[in-house]
Amino acid sequence: MLSERTLVIVDAANVVGSVPDGWWRDRRGAAERLRDSLVPCAADGLPGHPGPVDLVLVVEGRARDVAPVPGVRVEAAAGSGDDLITELAAGAGSAVPPRPCVVVTADRELRRRVEAHGARCAGPRTVRP
Repeated sequence: MLSERTLVIVDAANVVGSVPDGWWRDRRGAAERLRDSLVPCAADGLPGHPGPVDLVLVVEGRARDVAPVPGVRVEAAAGSGDDLITELAAGAGSAVPPRPCVVVTADRELRRRVEAHGARCAGPRTVRP
């Protein structure tokens, strides 16, 4: 059943920015590389969250035009990526029954916001090699 699958929301800006590899020169390309690296996670899951999982990559700013690929849904934030991530986590938490949700980010304030809706958090290393 779809509602039993863990929803994994990845904060693209935060995860991409966690490695100083020149991402700032091509934000869209960096987000696309992250998206592509997430595809196996959709089937395999994350540590402590066996697959399959439903993966959502939240993009903003110059990465807003990143397209989805099979296994990774891409949501473009019209404004703040953190606001959209919080909205998605709140939706999972208010489902009946509540849907398991993991937000991948190192942003402390965002972690506080999504945990208030029942989401668990994981750091960028969870999805980065």
